[in-house]
Amino acid sequence: MLKVLSAQEMREVDRLTTEEYGIPSIVLMENAALAVFRAIRARSDGSVRDRRVLVLCGRGNNGGDGAALARILWKEGADVSVFLIGKVGETNGDARLNLERCVALKGSKRFKFIESAAPEAIDFTGHDCIVDALFGTGLARPIEGIWAELAEKVANSAALRVAVDLPSGLASDSARPIGPHSVVDLTVTFTAPKLANVFPPAIRANGELVSADIGSPRELIDNSPSKIFVSEASDAREWLKKTEFSSDSHKYKRGHALLVVGSRDYAGAAALAGNAAMRSGAGLVTVATTRSAQAAIASKMIEEVITRGFDENESGRLSKTAIDEIEMLSQRASAVALGCGLGVGDDMAYVRSIVENRRTPMIVDAGGLTALSPFALQGSAELPLILTPHDGEFLQMLGTADKSVIEDRFGAARSFATEHNVILLLKGERVLIAAPDGRVVINPTGNPGLGKAGNGDTLAGILAGFVAQAAVFGIDIFETVVAAVYVAGLAGDVAEERFGKRAMTASDVRDVLVDAYRKVEAND
Repeated sequence: MLKVLSAQEMREVDRLTTEEYGIPSIVLMENAALAVFRAIRARSDGSVRDRRVLVLCGRGNNGGDGAALARILWKEGADVSVFLIGKVGETNGDARLNLERCVALKGSKRFKFIESAAPEAIDFTGHDCIVDALFGTGLARPIEGIWAELAEKVANSAALRVAVDLPSGLASDSARPIGPHSVVDLTVTFTAPKLANVFPPAIRANGELVSADIGSPRELIDNSPSKIFVSEASDAREWLKKTEFSSDSHKYKRGHALLVVGSRDYAGAAALAGNAAMRSGAGLVTVATTRSAQAAIASKMIEEVITRGFDENESGRLSKTAIDEIEMLSQRASAVALGCGLGVGDDMAYVRSIVENRRTPMIVDAGGLTALSPFALQGSAELPLILTPHDGEFLQMLGTADKSVIEDRFGAARSFATEHNVILLLKGERVLIAAPDGRVVINPTGNPGLGKAGNGDTLAGILAGFVAQAAVFGIDIFETVVAAVYVAGLAGDVAEERFGKRAMTASDVRDVLVDAYRKVEAND
């Protein structure tokens, strides 16, 4: 996982890199410029020769990065125009040193350097690439005037738009834009991503994100107090390695996932969850439902999934006898998922009984969450409880209709997970996974095509299968949830590539899980 650093944490890492490890700040700036150069080159068919590049520099260190980048681009054959918004004499330290180097190149062929350029003096046409090096991570108030005009011109350019560290106008520590800002195709951030690089809506201004190592020791990042992370393919890959099939694998060594799901009106939800659990790699999947729903659900299942029907009461809910039987059955399972297609109603006290009497890790989704709302139970390290609400369900769990209480999604998810000792998977444009110890992981995979009926059921099934395997292999459950969500989102991305957002379905996501696994493993 990549740790996400605040602006202050980033400044501290830079300071310690120089003061305790003896790496000069000018070296870090040069490394940053090289990282941006490599990213531009990769997006330019492997060469910048004869490319026309416009570099917009501010007076701070971000502008110094841009000036160093301009020099490297020129040395590699690009036709470079550098515009400093201000005067070189107004700059300090490493930024001034690199800007003075640009001044020394003013008379060179293919290199132009201009100070104090007003927006109307800058020709934004005819460039192959525009580099935004106006502001870095220190911005705390909205930009205006000339800066806002420049940001708008960058956003409206048809050239390849590249931001150094952060699109100008965004505040490093805010997921919400604080005012006018540039929008780019590629952002190269340094040492570690910042919140505005990785979480919506600010993420939409970043384009493709590259997080570049510029020389700070890894231990400085690891020791930073931040508890926000972004999951990576390596997290899923390591999990898959830990659960690899061996020559003596059989169904009881791969985990048994029990799903208490479905009802007469929601057979499809149960089938989506059960089939996804089977595709996840679990050795055995059993779907427990009411007798009246069993035939409809079984008809939609792949042959390998077991369906069992249990007695129901007059309203079509599981009877008291059925609950007792399911609780006994769950003692032989490795993980239990509860909720998909259960519906809602006044007679769902059995859900609480199943959760309170669990003997295995448990995933609660959909109708199960509604039945437990407002939520007052406690999870435990021995019997992890994984809750998977979307915003509406989360508000129900919190016992409020006031959407403002979850505007700070990180704070709300973290507080809930720590207070109730649960793993909270908060769905949205970027899924958040909060741990009881205060860690919050942002999942980077997935797309809007997943916002359709059935995808929550598919995700619940994948989680059930992954957790069942983790239980028998002795793998950390939080680590497992992070891997499962990454793979599920990646399957959604594969489905989007194949079918498009408009046409893709939850069943498609399940069916391309094999391609998601291959993508993860191919990055080894």
